[in-house]
Amino acid sequence: MTMPVLVDSHCHLDFPDFGPEVEEVVARAHGAGVGLMVTISTKVSEFDKVRAVAERFPHVFCTVGIHPHEAASEPETDTATLVEMAKHPKVVGIGETGLDYYYEHSPREAQQRNFRAHIAAARETGLPLIVHTRDADEDTGQILADEMGKGAFPGLLHCFSSSAQLAEKALELGLYISLSGILTFKNAVDLRETAAKVPMDRLLVETDAPYLAPVPKRGKRNEPSFVVHTAAKLAEVKGVSAEELAETTTANFLKLFSRVPPEAVRRA
Repeated sequence: MTMPVLVDSHCHLDFPDFGPEVEEVVARAHGAGVGLMVTISTKVSEFDKVRAVAERFPHVFCTVGIHPHEAASEPETDTATLVEMAKHPKVVGIGETGLDYYYEHSPREAQQRNFRAHIAAARETGLPLIVHTRDADEDTGQILADEMGKGAFPGLLHCFSSSAQLAEKALELGLYISLSGILTFKNAVDLRETAAKVPMDRLLVETDAPYLAPVPKRGKRNEPSFVVHTAAKLAEVKGVSAEELAETTTANFLKLFSRVPPEAVRRA
């Protein structure tokens, strides 16, 4: 019998943290039961590197986008440019994009313009929007609702660690919630309470590797194989088996990331 497999819906395999090890990292993920990975773009100026990783491995896909930290330093990128770059068959999402008011690496106005351009690209392509938000719940919710009023688009809040109110707003708008290793942290009590209330058919799991390694790997460089620990904690929070959690989150991923063919998920 084929066992359910997990998907790491958000990692950064092009980052120098992995360097020449990327082949071993992908192999370890497969060995741990991770059947597919999405390596996420943070700079359009370095999209070629992201795409090259996806092209190298049959079970790795990618996105195109500009992280809010880079909204001021990257070239101003309009919706048409994002749509054109997203035509590559390995591109399965738009982003990551969004708002980050914690670090303020880019002016808020630039972040908001960037966010709206990406939303329009998601709407036009039908590819899911990958949203990064930190200390910006109110503006994130308002922009998502405002833009959804102009026409529906698919998407998710990645590495979710925001308020229950923002989770509720995202779910009302038809978006998904993706959980990272933060879920396993001792002090993440509120997040676990929020995750417990998210419907099973709206949940995904991710690593955000090389960042945020879950317990019991905390403090180490994160990698896609570690998503099994986040999935185990989420299964515990939801009161379901690890097998059901894997089967459901992978089905959710394939529904949201509709450009990914189901046969692209590597089975054991």
